[in-house]
Amino acid sequence: MRNETLKWLKYAEENLASARVLLDSDLYNPCLQNAQQAVEKLLKTLLVESGAKIRKTHSIAELMVILSQVGHSVALTEDEIDLLDSIYLPSKYPVGSALPDLDPNRVICERCVGIAQRVRDSVIARLDTE
Repeated sequence: MRNETLKWLKYAEENLASARVLLDSDLYNPCLQNAQQAVEKLLKTLLVESGAKIRKTHSIAELMVILSQVGHSVALTEDEIDLLDSIYLPSKYPVGSALPDLDPNRVICERCVGIAQRVRDSVIARLDTE
């Protein structure tokens, strides 16, 4: 495994661990932000290991397209991709939220942390087979 891959994976793991701590502390907004960042960094981990160039994007949908172009797939539904993509800006900036009718809560956080954990497991399995 490339050294750069290990760095991306470490940061992703830290985001996922942070999301869990924040969820346990009922800090839902930063929990969502860290769950989204974990998924983003996990997808970029696969790109780095593939030797693909990483675009400066926070879009999970865009990263999924790039991954498919280099022969990788990660099991995320369109709804999960849309959910994760809807988190990035509102979790950082409350004005102009893409989620005007959704306040972060335990249920949505548990869902996002679960998605991030599943993506992590998938990426680790892929890295172990390469």
